Amino acid sequence: MLALAVSFLVWATAHAVPTSKSAPTVKVLNGTYVGTHSTQYNQDYFLGMPYAQQPVGNLRFSVPQSLNESWKGTREAKEYSDICVGYGTDSIWYSQSEACLTINVIRSSSITDGSKLPVAVWIHGGGFYEGSGSDQRYNMSRILENSYNIGKPFIAVTLNYRLSAWGWISSSQVWGSGNTNLGLRDQRLALHWVQENIAAFGGDPTKVTIWGESAGAMSVGYHLTAYGGRDDKLFRAGIMESGGSIAASPSNYTGFQSTYDELVSQVNCTDTADTLQCLREVPFATLNAVLNGTDGSSEYNFLPVVDGDLIRNWGSVQLNKHEFVKVPILAGTNTDEGTAFGPTGINTTQQWYDYLTDGGFDFQTPPSVANEILKLYPDNPSLGIPAFLGDERVPSKGWEWRRTSAFAGDFTMHANRRRQCEAWTETSTPAYCYRFNVHSADTPLLSGATHFEEVAFVFNNVDGLGYHYGKPFAGVPQSYYDLSSMMTSMWASFIHDLDPNPGTVNASIHWNAYGLDSPVDLFLNANTTSHMEADTWRKEPIDYLNSVAEAFWR
Repeated sequence: MLALAVSFLVWATAHAVPTSKSAPTVKVLNGTYVGTHSTQYNQDYFLGMPYAQQPVGNLRFSVPQSLNESWKGTREAKEYSDICVGYGTDSIWYSQSEACLTINVIRSSSITDGSKLPVAVWIHGGGFYEGSGSDQRYNMSRILENSYNIGKPFIAVTLNYRLSAWGWISSSQVWGSGNTNLGLRDQRLALHWVQENIAAFGGDPTKVTIWGESAGAMSVGYHLTAYGGRDDKLFRAGIMESGGSIAASPSNYTGFQSTYDELVSQVNCTDTADTLQCLREVPFATLNAVLNGTDGSSEYNFLPVVDGDLIRNWGSVQLNKHEFVKVPILAGTNTDEGTAFGPTGINTTQQWYDYLTDGGFDFQTPPSVANEILKLYPDNPSLGIPAFLGDERVPSKGWEWRRTSAFAGDFTMHANRRRQCEAWTETSTPAYCYRFNVHSADTPLLSGATHFEEVAFVFNNVDGLGYHYGKPFAGVPQSYYDLSSMMTSMWASFIHDLDPNPGTVNASIHWNAYGLDSPVDLFLNANTTSHMEADTWRKEPIDYLNSVAEAFWR
């Protein structure tokens, strides 16, 4: 694992952060911070600022608490803090600890007193078990620089929130103590910090867009439906890339009881009156060793749960009842999402039926629903994904792989995104929807336009900063760079104006909002011309999945 100092030096070197200019300072409610300046981008970075009391000791597995200190003089905000403890390849590159609830602000150095710029708050993904706001793949410098070039400037914010068991532990004991969905509560407290402090950086607290990908996009979706859709005025818009208000793998607060009980047993807390308090008192090294699997993933996977409080009901129910904050959204998915989520090794229709009905997708599909899925996703490889394979099967992944991957993509991402856009349109709230259809150089060809691939395009990360297993733009044609330039401009325009069209680099494409009579999305492609398309792609199976959402407890 890289030390924090080394990690920051790599990041700083890539961004040419010299000290020739006096360090920027900002006075927030609790005191004054000193940041660092980049002459390459003419930007200021304020890094590693706590937005909560650190969740250690008795605050472990507890609702985050607001800062309770102030200081005189200055404190440095020149380096990222440790990231929150996570398990997986998104986390292994950075120093980790429980003391991780920090926030970062990136702004142009040209900001003047009284500036009131729109603000984008990035919530990282990673399956709720890995990732961080320090991840170099989410470097804000290029999209921020481009936002100024097109006349749509904004201020960027990234943050950490608790992950895995540390942030999502759940059981009847946890629910009874009011400490459910801690990761979401972390994010929400960070949004309150933004409301209280972002003006000091030149931002406008009334113009905040919350923005995320995958688990980050699901987090945005949860904030849109939080507390039954209560509008706490924490944001004015949301961006959801491959995720949203309808969870792919939902549960109620009792769904992880057996996992909780096993964890309690492993650290010898079973024979105590208050097992949750006992878990708080277990030494970090001991608890982390139990949670950390031999392959670097977590042995105990917890996720957000319906707790009747922050998450009041299944996402599909809340969307159907229009119980969400009525703010504009930008939402989309990638064509071949299912290659990242579908099962492998399934060779017959019977095997797939058994997989669906025995809980393979973390739930047991009712037989009647499973049989309908088999009909809507027939044993015809030409109807599967990725489409470029034509009629070809991929025996190494299973004879039925293309079929099951098509279903997996629709189930985890596409159906949820479509219902999100429909629900927004039903309330006359603007929704700009897209389908990203580009295979990048950092993934195997068989993966197609898979999960996460749009991220480098949106951030205009053409150098592949933070990509350890391949560079997305390595050896690609100019059209890929052009698409990235267009997308990063569209995202910045939405953050600035709540409309992705002003300032785009390709005026020939107008991104139309979703409509009840004209449900359309923007088809984003690098090999052909991007264009608006009717949102009818795999319409029949997707509509069916949405019609039976409650059968899947989502």
